[in-house]
Amino acid sequence: MGVLVTYKTDASYPFRRSPSWQHKNGSWHLAGAPRKPQFPGAPSKPKNRDREMVTLLVATSLDPASINPANALLAMPGWQPLPSLQDMKSFSNQGVRMLVHGNSIIREDHLEKRWEDATGEVVDEVIFFSKHTAVSNRPALTVHPIGVPHLREGDVAPQGGKPGWAAPPNPRIGPWLRLLKRIAESHNLVPEFEITLEGTHHGPETNKPTMFLEIGSTEEYWKRQDAAQVMAQLVWEGLGLGGEADVGNWSRENDKKRVLIGIGGGHYAPRHMDVVLKDGVWVGHLLSGYSLPMEDPNQSKVEKSVEIGGTWREAIKAAFEATKLAFPGGEILAHLDHKSFKGWQKNALTGFLGEQNIKIGKPNDFY
Repeated sequence: MGVLVTYKTDASYPFRRSPSWQHKNGSWHLAGAPRKPQFPGAPSKPKNRDREMVTLLVATSLDPASINPANALLAMPGWQPLPSLQDMKSFSNQGVRMLVHGNSIIREDHLEKRWEDATGEVVDEVIFFSKHTAVSNRPALTVHPIGVPHLREGDVAPQGGKPGWAAPPNPRIGPWLRLLKRIAESHNLVPEFEITLEGTHHGPETNKPTMFLEIGSTEEYWKRQDAAQVMAQLVWEGLGLGGEADVGNWSRENDKKRVLIGIGGGHYAPRHMDVVLKDGVWVGHLLSGYSLPMEDPNQSKVEKSVEIGGTWREAIKAAFEATKLAFPGGEILAHLDHKSFKGWQKNALTGFLGEQNIKIGKPNDFY
């Protein structure tokens, strides 16, 4: 006998009778709805061969830097409300879905799986709106992949995710960074706001190509409506919701087939940024120095990487595999911030990359 769990929808949803997602016999069903939804784009349970691929946007009402861009995007044409999923509001626009929940943005794991179970649709990518914090308090608009690949099993992940895990990086990260810079400049937010990548960090856990879009770095800037509008415009243009081609579509634009994985440097990846800002560059995971824990052997030169302790090898492996998964057919090249490493660290890293058959690329190899 199945367990029946019911999640009610908002009263505004335009069904003749109140629908809800119901969990029964191990799967989700939309109950109380007519066979044909009353508006275009509402999810149904299609047959496997007809399952639609969708982009899932996620925002939280707890965070003004998350909900404000989401609301700005929802104010643009074409959005329709859908049934709530586990108390999360949901919306549809062409091949894009949005979930709005009331919890921490880094704690709601596997939202893509929950959406797929509820609707029968296949989530192709996940994009999160969030705030950014920094010690400098400098205003910033950031884009980054997620994961905590440097943590050991059993470690506490203070900002969500699972130790040793890295989500596939969304292939749009590089192209969208460049698009974000252009949009921010057109809205006169530059140079007040820094437009930057961030290193791979935090959760929530997901197995789909993912990126975070963040507004930083203090409450004053989290609430800035002009910054929210820029982030909404980024998604609108980047996903092609206005009728133009979407931006950063790997399957359509991958002629170069080389993808950068950043190794080393600070959290804002300045050496890698210099490369990624060039047109046509694709970027995967970015492992800052803190994501490459290496135990100092107290000697100036090391012949073999096996002598260096720490989880840096595991972090590189996880980042490489996740990036390879996100860029099918791509050639994944490591790009090192050489000046950020001591000699023994560089020797260990280059030796290990060679053992793993991961080529090291120079800046010109990516454009």
